[in-house]
Parts: sequence; C-alpha cells; structure tokens
Amino acid sequence: MLEFAITAEGPEKSRCGKLQLTHATVSTPAFMPCASVAVVKACPPHLIAEQGIQVMICNAYHLWQRPGTAPIAAAGGLHRFMSWPGALMTDSGGFQAFSIAGNSGVSEDGFAFRSHLSGEMLHLSPEKSVELQNELGSDAATVLDECVAYPAEKEYVAEAIERTARWALRCKEAHSNPQQALLGIVQGGVYHDLRARSAAATADIGFEGYAIGGLSVGESKAEMLAALHAAVPELPAKAPRYMMGVGTPLDMVACVRRGADLFDCVLPTRNARHGSLMTWQGPLKITRREFSTDERAIDQNCTCPACTNYSRAYLHHLHRSGEAAAWQLLSLHNVRFYADFMAQLREAVARGRLEELEARLSAWTVRETDHENRQK
Repeated sequence: MLEFAITAEGPEKSRCGKLQLTHATVSTPAFMPCASVAVVKACPPHLIAEQGIQVMICNAYHLWQRPGTAPIAAAGGLHRFMSWPGALMTDSGGFQAFSIAGNSGVSEDGFAFRSHLSGEMLHLSPEKSVELQNELGSDAATVLDECVAYPAEKEYVAEAIERTARWALRCKEAHSNPQQALLGIVQGGVYHDLRARSAAATADIGFEGYAIGGLSVGESKAEMLAALHAAVPELPAKAPRYMMGVGTPLDMVACVRRGADLFDCVLPTRNARHGSLMTWQGPLKITRREFSTDERAIDQNCTCPACTNYSRAYLHHLHRSGEAAAWQLLSLHNVRFYADFMAQLREAVARGRLEELEARLSAWTVRETDHENRQK
C-alpha cells in the first residue's frame, strides 16, 4: 500500500509530501539510513527511531544470505524481527549481485554469482528478488535492475535498460504482497536520451513509486544531475521519486530542486566510524588532536546521545582507543544531523528558501577546505 500527497511546492521542481505506507507515514523529502542486514551498523533500531528517522532501507540479498528470509517471515516479518516501528523499504539485491558478478554474470534470467559468505552458486532472477522481498514484508520493495558500471559504452547501457524494463514487468507480475508497494527503477547511465527512454518505459509498466538508480557511482555531479533532470519529466508527477545512493547534504538539495523525494546512503554512518561528523557549524573531524582537550559538545544545539552526554575530548579518546562505543555515539550524531537537516530542507522547500540553505551548506565546504589546507 502506498499513497503520496504533495503538500507544498517550492522552487523549480522541489516539493514536500506525505508518503503513506503500511506501517508509517513519512514526510518528504526524507533520508533513509541503510540497515542492510536489518540494523544500521553499531546502532540498534530503537536508537535510530529516537533520532527522528521515519524510514530505513534493508537489503534483500544480505538478508537472504543471513539469516534467510524464511526465518524473518516466520518471526512475523522484518518489522517485528528488528522491532522497528517506522517504515521499511527493501533493495532488490541487484546492486550487490552486479558488484559480485559483473557483466559476465548477467543474462536475461537475472544474475548468476557466488555468495560472498558461503561461495555457493546463486541465481537471482526478477521473480526470486520479489519473492524474497514479499517474504521480508517491507512496506516498499524495488524491482531487480541492472546497475551498469561507470563509465560504460552507450550501446551496452541501451541493452541494459531494455533488460531492466523486461525484468521490471516480470517483477510486477510476480509481486504478490498487497500490503507492500513496488517501485520501478530507472537506469540509463549518464546518457540523457537513455534516461528518458528508461523512465518512460518504466512509467508505462506502472508502479506506485519510482527510483532513479545507477548514479553517484563515479560520474561528476553535473552528469548526475543532468541524468536526473532527463528522467523526471517522464515519470508520473504524483508518484514519489527515490534517488538511490545519494547522500551529501548539498547533493540532496540539488536533487530536491530537480524533483527527488527520497534518498539513501551509507555516508553519514560510514563517515562517523572514521570520525567525520556533521554539525551546523560545518564538518568536524573528531580525530584531530585539537579536540583531545575540548570539553564542548560536538554541537551545542544537537540533542543526540553523544552531544547530550559527552564532550569532544571523551569522544576523541573513545575513537582513538578503538572503542565500539565511539562507532555508535558518532553514528547516532550523524543520523540525528541528517534527520534535522531533512526537516530544515522540507521547511526551505515550503518557504521557498532553498537558495539560503544551499548557500549555508556551500559555506561549510569552503571552511572545511581551508582548514584542511592549513593542516598540510
């Protein structure tokens, strides 16, 4: 089940909305932390919910491999299995399959590749991907698609979008969970005409929402935005649009300008594990020596567990000591920042102030570059 209502329209193609799914209603634009194996790394689901996150994304391939989708279904579905009160989306597993198999593992039937855990030969077809996601019981599933590596020859990308469209139709025909929405995926690399063709073909099949995949994989920001711009006009105006794998605040603002509603990325938690934090004063690297005696919070205006309870000096010590608590606390901080940022992004869209928010983010980048140069 999926219903999407546009609640405000801002500059260019930006908009705010309410995305109603079976388990929760999500305010958009929204960011989905990656809980690939039913958890955001180092952060239990209840702590993620406490940071203001409404929706997360899990991965069908990883959960198929461990613990298996059948035990999760027997436990009452993914929401009960991981005790998550919000909405959940699942990735089809196609990106992981392509990462392992490469072009040589792709055929009309799907992907043939070896499990990264057991070495067992696996076959992920469109029907199998949907079956796995039906068993998981997420609020929204995604079709199996072929994410072509960058750069790629236009001829091959054209073949891939046709195959992805055929797979999308098979996924729709195989989908059998009436409580679960199914999203089509647009591919096409950095080729504008192929992006438009893929979007039109996917829209013709008809889905409740649409994802734009195969971007943020090495192409320039200009190429990424141009590809999104080419796809959006071919998609239904009243359906949600999910920009896959895009996660920097500046990039999300730029994509929202061009009509994107949903985002996911490992960036905030991966960066946190390496000591890179986001604050409203700009990025902060907790590993720097200057923070070893700094008794201030990471961000005095943040109410995450790290900022509420601990100093920069203590967090610096935990990270330098390799303590697992540092992973959790720093990750929760970045997750809270992203939740607060998306709230400010929604307000900026509704009030027509995207340029102000974008200028603020751009100033962070300049300050961080200047600081890095002074450290060299």
